[in-house]
This record gives sequence, structure tokens and C-alpha cells, in this order.
Amino acid sequence: MAEPLPPTRSRIPGSGLAKGLAVTLRTMTRKTVTEQYPDVQPDLPPRTRGVIGLFEENCTVCMLCARECPDWCIYIDSHKETVPAATPGGRERSRNVLDRFAIDFSLCMYCGICIEVCPFDALFWSPEFEYAETDIHELTHERDKLREWMWTVPAPPALDPGAEEPKEIAAARKTAEKLAAAQAEPTAPTEAAEPSRPTEPEGGAS
Repeated sequence: MAEPLPPTRSRIPGSGLAKGLAVTLRTMTRKTVTEQYPDVQPDLPPRTRGVIGLFEENCTVCMLCARECPDWCIYIDSHKETVPAATPGGRERSRNVLDRFAIDFSLCMYCGICIEVCPFDALFWSPEFEYAETDIHELTHERDKLREWMWTVPAPPALDPGAEEPKEIAAARKTAEKLAAAQAEPTAPTEAAEPSRPTEPEGGAS
């Protein structure tokens, strides 16, 4: 046999309305927390995903960010230049020169994959978010605009006091210490050797 259902409690008419009014009364007595934007800028977290900044000097045109982008919203154009040999008899080298780097933010979904896969730290998150446009075609920002956003990127957070020193800083510090030690070593003055005089025979000249 099926078990009998538990008895249902009888609801007081108007109890839901009373609860709603109680919430309203509690909220009316609290201080408002509305931010007066745009008169007062919001205090954003340091890791806010606002817009992507480009540090052009680090870009090697490896195209990794454009290939890994799931929205295909990164456009890169480049050409190759020949670099003459640095030493006589050396080989000439070719390097990629960046001509265009643009991001279509009307397609970007702010996943951050392009920033994570960049092997040379050329892309960074900026907390800037005021770049709305009236025309969707103007949301494709070129490298000049991306470079301007680069200067709004916050500094990286400090390392934990107990963490190991980064290898790059340790290597640079050791090199600087060796250079300073080499410059501090006193250089011994070299005395000029005097020409040897011929010895006169005993008894004088005959």
C-alpha cells in the first residue's frame, strides 16, 4: 500500500504579502549603495577584464594569438625584412615586422585565451571599459589604440614574501654584482722597466 501523504499546513491568507512588505521595510531603512557613475568612477578589481592592451615591442608576429582565438577577431598583417650580418662573414637574417594588429571587440568574448597563449607577453588585460561606439564597425580597434590602453594596465601583484626570487631578477643581480666586483678591483700600476746599463770592467778602461 502507498504511504499516506503528510498533512499540508494551512497557509494564512496574506502571509506572502506580509513577507514582501517586511523585506521592503527593512530595505527602506538601510543606506543606499548606488555608485554615482559616471561622476564617480567605480573601484574595479586589479584583474578586471576590460579591454586588451598591446605591447608592440614584444610582439614577434608568431600569429599564435590569432590562431587560438575562438572568435577569429584578431587581425594581423606583417612583412619580412632582411637584417644584415652583425659580423663580417656572418649570415643575413630575416625578421617579421608588424604592419597591423587589430581586435574586433564586437566579436571578442573576453575569454583571455590570446593573452594566455602569447609566449612573449605582448598582450595584457586593461581595466578600461569606456570604449562604446555608436557604430559597430568602429569597435575594431587598431594597434595605435591598443597601445594607448597598454599604459592603463595595472602593475602585477607583488610576490609572496616567502616565494623564491624570479630567475630573471636573480640572473640580472648576479651579473650586476660581478660587474661591480670587477670594477672595484684595484689595478696594480705597472712599473716601466729601466734599461740595463753595461757594467764597467774592474780597474777602469785601459
